[in-house]
Amino acid sequence: MFVSFQTSIVSVVYTQSEILQKEVYLFERIDSQNRDSMKHLKAICFLRPTKENVQHLIQELRRPNYSVYFIYFSNVISKSEIKALAEADEQEVVAEVQEFYGDFIAVNPHLFSLNLQGVARGRTWETSMLSRCTQGLTSVLLALKKCPMIRYQLSSDMAKRLAENVKQIITKEYELFDFRKTEVPPLLLILDRSDDAITPLLNQWTYQAMVHELLGLNNNRIDLSRVPGITKDLREVVLSAENDEFYANNLYLNFGEIGTNIKNLMEDFQKKKPKGQQKLESIADMKAFVDNYPQFKKMSGTVSKHVTVVGELSRLVSERQLMEVSEVEQELACQNDHSSAQQNVRRLLQNPRVSELDAVRLVMLYALRYERHSSSILSSLMEELSRRGVSERYRKMVQSVVEYGGKRIRGSDLITPTDAVAITKQFFKGLKGVENVYTQHQPLLHDTLDQLIKGRLKDSQFPYLGPSSLRDRPQDIMVFLIGGATYEEALTVYNLNRNTPGVRIVLGGSAIHNTKSFLEEVILATGHSGDRAQGSGRHSTRR
Repeated sequence: MFVSFQTSIVSVVYTQSEILQKEVYLFERIDSQNRDSMKHLKAICFLRPTKENVQHLIQELRRPNYSVYFIYFSNVISKSEIKALAEADEQEVVAEVQEFYGDFIAVNPHLFSLNLQGVARGRTWETSMLSRCTQGLTSVLLALKKCPMIRYQLSSDMAKRLAENVKQIITKEYELFDFRKTEVPPLLLILDRSDDAITPLLNQWTYQAMVHELLGLNNNRIDLSRVPGITKDLREVVLSAENDEFYANNLYLNFGEIGTNIKNLMEDFQKKKPKGQQKLESIADMKAFVDNYPQFKKMSGTVSKHVTVVGELSRLVSERQLMEVSEVEQELACQNDHSSAQQNVRRLLQNPRVSELDAVRLVMLYALRYERHSSSILSSLMEELSRRGVSERYRKMVQSVVEYGGKRIRGSDLITPTDAVAITKQFFKGLKGVENVYTQHQPLLHDTLDQLIKGRLKDSQFPYLGPSSLRDRPQDIMVFLIGGATYEEALTVYNLNRNTPGVRIVLGGSAIHNTKSFLEEVILATGHSGDRAQGSGRHSTRR
């Protein structure tokens, strides 16, 4: 028995068939009405220890529908609530009550989310969200058996308050946090999304990040129902690195490499079919090949799924001219040539094939980059958006983004004139029809973690909570981003883990954003609601 958030927690870790193998045959929500009595079955309850859930459980135990109950709470539960449950269990059907710390969504081995949207109101916490983020973070610490020292971003009052709340829980539940001491204590670093509003505005080119940006990942699921000509069995597909070897191997590869890898897989299969062999020159050829070989679909459902996903990504890249858009985004994010930037942004705003969202994100990036430039043409670009018929809702978001993450708000040096010196242009080459594209941008998180690992992160900007500080360089690091993390930042953490022996970093966020969900976060924080950005919601449905 679950509630909705627990369903998400379990679904990203186990497939339904894996759960069935454990002889679990029925899934019920504890808050659903009129459930049938089935005394021949035992019940496993996995619930967040909220007042509502405890009340539902009390009602259930007073009139039990099952023979025995094994109760698991995803976080710490109070003694008074345990007492209330014991008093309700008059028929003595409860066999076990345990705390099983899993009050978060495990996205990747080094990435977790709380699936929360709209954590801030202005520069302060939305009341219920502070409590929820505190619970989620302490649950992760307990699951990983860490009792960390805590550092936080000084420029963010929200970061300080969360740090203090987590510390209070650690102090209150000191027996739970009494783990074996390590030579170098683990470190929790709490950051604020508003320090880097550029990263969630950029188009992405690695597989997982690109899928989320263009199609939207919702607890490992992608809705493909709007894809032209989609077959019934592919209207919703699951992408899980746990159960999909191709996805696991290609998670962090770029678009060109993914296409090449699918092509290689399909060519291997073609070798087994000497008759009617055809060349696979483009993604369109691959889609045609899959459609023409139903037995291939049967043998390789995984490949069929990925051909469909990559095919749709390819269609959107072409339709929205994302290669061209992305080059200008990268120029805005990484370089400092105002003359070139304004010309390129104007040129793309005048291109009718550039989508409304892409046009607005270019202006947002320009506004963040050249906010205080003496020759800023922001007002002219806003007029250009109006002329091309961009909705008032999107136009208002430009000011909202500057309000959320502009120069006045940032505690860090997100944009520096020396960026251009440090740029290394990376290219990727892939299938025909996939041009080269720049992927120069590094999230601010990369520099922050690099400084932290080297022992150079300034205490004056990222103070420790309390009198103690680390004498040695940290080895076990957990980073939490208030306002949401991104898959580009997850890639940064993946690469740092891979390239820095002896260091283990876990990244978490109140959500995992793409551009649409980030803009919703900004709207809720700044209060410029108007119409909501697509993909809104208090509890984010995205991974």
